[in-house]
Amino acid sequence: MVVVRAEEAASPAVDFVEWLGPDTSAVVFAQLCDPADIARASAVSRSWRTIVLATHFSKIQCLRVCPDVANFTRIDQVTSANDSSNNGEVAESSAATAAAWEIHERDHMVYTNLVHTLLSPCTSKNCIAGCIGASSTDNFPEESIENTLDPWDSMNLEPSYWSSVGHADPTIPEYLIYRLRSDLCLINEIRVQPFRVFFQPGHHIFSAQYVRFRLGYPKVPLQSDDLVSVENEGELTSDSNYIWTYTSPEFSMLQENVLQSFKLPRSVLCIGGVVKVELLGRVQKHQFDNLYYICVTHVQVLGSPLSSEFGAAASVSGLVLKYCPSPAHSSCSKLSGNQSKWRNFEARLWREVTGPGIGLNQELLSRLLGPSFQFLVDDDEETKDASST
Repeated sequence: MVVVRAEEAASPAVDFVEWLGPDTSAVVFAQLCDPADIARASAVSRSWRTIVLATHFSKIQCLRVCPDVANFTRIDQVTSANDSSNNGEVAESSAATAAAWEIHERDHMVYTNLVHTLLSPCTSKNCIAGCIGASSTDNFPEESIENTLDPWDSMNLEPSYWSSVGHADPTIPEYLIYRLRSDLCLINEIRVQPFRVFFQPGHHIFSAQYVRFRLGYPKVPLQSDDLVSVENEGELTSDSNYIWTYTSPEFSMLQENVLQSFKLPRSVLCIGGVVKVELLGRVQKHQFDNLYYICVTHVQVLGSPLSSEFGAAASVSGLVLKYCPSPAHSSCSKLSGNQSKWRNFEARLWREVTGPGIGLNQELLSRLLGPSFQFLVDDDEETKDASST
């Protein structure tokens, strides 16, 4: 136990991180649950910033707010040409250690700005930008998926809806795939309106029994000509073209001609800007051919597109979080001084922050941090540590 005299405790030069050491300080910082507190703590002093960066607390807080962030395997930051580093500080340590701290600085900045964007208040709006395609279309282009972008079931006295082909088997599913306004959209609700055939006897509603939603990204970037048009019915509707990062529960659909709301269990970050609406189970037969159809008048995907600073892209190694900061965010301070006390710090952190009462799960941390980073130290520091033990 460290005893601090009153005059020392009152001194502005006293830093509790220096007194407690990295391991115990990490336990204290782990109690912070508000991402804003982590951002403020990183700006207090050099030692506070060091511990925040070394423990990846900004990334941990971001994952707490939005678990979908775990889908990213790396960060790609686009920097301006006039960004430069302080070569004098880099020269104070080995190249490997300097490069590692550069990555820590970048990750901290990106995840701090990302969590701020995710938590910023915004108005939910329809995020659909265009139609990629449908599993089938009965009469193209008259009954194209593009009709589902219009909120009315008739346009210029003509019916406006999408219709599947007919099947004798009512269990055969259908689906509609949409492109969103941004690569990263925070989605909380999806609305679907079945179509009532008001121009035929019986005015039947060709609804699905259930609906389910998948969010994800294309394996290859989409081009404008990949979207549905009058000439193109949609060539990229196969699941083999996409990676789905989220699948919702199944929701029951009402056999009513109304815009039905399906709220997701939590707000989900759609990474890649692609939404698949799965229509499961057929209800109504067509009286002319005795086959089952599914018809939809209108679809909305409600949420908030993220700032244009953020993007996503598929790569061979996984999903890349792209960050193009504004000038106000493009600079970050560098850490200097002796970093030897942080040697093997992350490995020691496991034993502390996964203990009772901290609330951090070891499996969760493993997903976040990956292999523990080993900070390099000088040979004389290594010898000094060995002699002390």
